[in-house]
Amino acid sequence: MTTSFAMIRLADQSVVIDLEAVQKLGLDDYAMEILAHEVGHHVLAPANASDHFRLLATIRKGLPTLEKHAAMVANLYTDLLINDRLQRQGRLQMHTIYQKLLAGQPAMTKAGVWALYMRIYERLWTLESGSLGVAVDDPLFESHSWLGARLVRVYANDWLTGGARFAALLLPYLHEAAEEEAAALERLHDTREAGLDCEPCGLVDYGDGELQDPIHPVEDPLINDNLDKSPEVPTPQTTDANTPGRGQRREPFEYGEILRAAGLKLSDADMAVRYYREAALPYLIPFPKSKVPQRQEAQMEGLEAWELGDALDDIDWLASLSLSPHAVPGVTTMKRHYGLAPGNEPASKPIDLDIYVDSSGSMPNPQQRISYMALAGAVICLSALRGGSRVQATLWSGKNQFTSTPGFVRDEEAILRILTGHLGGATAFPIHKLRETFSTRAEHERDCHILHISDDGITTMFDDDERGNSGWEVAAQALQRGRAGGTMALNLWQDWQTSNTKVSQDLRRARIEQGWQIHMVNDLPQLLDFAREFSRRHYGDRKQERLDASRDGPFPRAFAKHGARP
Repeated sequence: MTTSFAMIRLADQSVVIDLEAVQKLGLDDYAMEILAHEVGHHVLAPANASDHFRLLATIRKGLPTLEKHAAMVANLYTDLLINDRLQRQGRLQMHTIYQKLLAGQPAMTKAGVWALYMRIYERLWTLESGSLGVAVDDPLFESHSWLGARLVRVYANDWLTGGARFAALLLPYLHEAAEEEAAALERLHDTREAGLDCEPCGLVDYGDGELQDPIHPVEDPLINDNLDKSPEVPTPQTTDANTPGRGQRREPFEYGEILRAAGLKLSDADMAVRYYREAALPYLIPFPKSKVPQRQEAQMEGLEAWELGDALDDIDWLASLSLSPHAVPGVTTMKRHYGLAPGNEPASKPIDLDIYVDSSGSMPNPQQRISYMALAGAVICLSALRGGSRVQATLWSGKNQFTSTPGFVRDEEAILRILTGHLGGATAFPIHKLRETFSTRAEHERDCHILHISDDGITTMFDDDERGNSGWEVAAQALQRGRAGGTMALNLWQDWQTSNTKVSQDLRRARIEQGWQIHMVNDLPQLLDFAREFSRRHYGDRKQERLDASRDGPFPRAFAKHGARP
């Protein structure tokens, strides 16, 4: 610790104290107060990592343009809640600690964050004015300190709601915060890295409290007795197009800022991996598997000695006790030996996935703004891994500008790093990568499905490669050797199926001649349609699929939802 003399860690519920700093500050006789305060962070506020993240998100809402101070404001707020509880109910001398910290310092005559913080304590504990070094002669400052004390008491049991209100109260003082104030506040910042090594959960979507504009305590009838507390008839309000609605997702960059404020030391790529993993989990689908003639079933073939180190559940106690009434582990203990025999039911084998993600300049950066194309890829890839499949992911942009996983892997993080990466160059599909992947694929290897996530730039896949081979032939060979079909999830314009542009003509040709399944995906509803259609077509009932095909003709129903048929 280089700033504060105490800290907590939520990942392992630890309290860390710098005893040398405690001695230098003259706080040796206040071990109970210091430890009780740190334990209070674990049991009262924020109590757990989830609420810590939620509080930071709420406080950021109350600090427009000054969101960088959210971690410090959250710490001051939770300290007020904890110290007030300990002073009043625990009968601990919390005020004495602050008097020790302020000993020898001149009185605070200028309104600021530190002065307001100390004056709130004086009001909470009915101390004489100036007991904690505050000598500010300003009626507005006095009003704000009274509102802060009221807020701590009113929202003691609903402190998540009060977080944004406290932030709004401190906002004007943060604009004028001096460097000496910042140093004093840092000395008490014991939750700076509280969220380190924690896994965030529930941050992708906005919480209900975040969807409302922050209320200043003076406008809260529960805090300000001078306001009319009678319920008012709600009046219709216009909603700005940029205002997040219920259930709407926050952007990846905002998600990353909250995690950093909680103490997580992650790069933009690491943040994006966590963001899209959490966003994709509710939409995972059954990934297709191929049928094999017979399932191998376990058959008991006899008994063998159970030895130390084997699983305890493997012991056959009936056989062991029949050998000796006194069980001696590793000597008289027995376990069953199983072999494999063909069963009556057919088995299934996972289908691998080869996914290509367009990262040219026309595609959004998934690390800054939410990309439904990247989210669609995350849904499919995580579904594939859950079903036992292996995935090869390739991120591509301009000529010779691509990166890929080392073949087909089951490393979730490595795959998501590819999906959420961004190159931002020109547009040139790596035809040689597709060619090399399937040119040497043997017959005994798993079937493999090919998935492209792109926009109209995907048609560069049909250009000639560096050897002069036609991209159409490479794509056809890949589908033939993959044996599990191919899908394109594309960010396209609405009438792409009726347009006479070369891109539209190439896409229609790819669908009709080679069997590529093409889906338009540019918002959440279309993403869900794509995932469900993918699951139905490759995993569902074949009889139902034939019925749908006869009803719709050669084009599946999902296409009709997003544009007229050609």
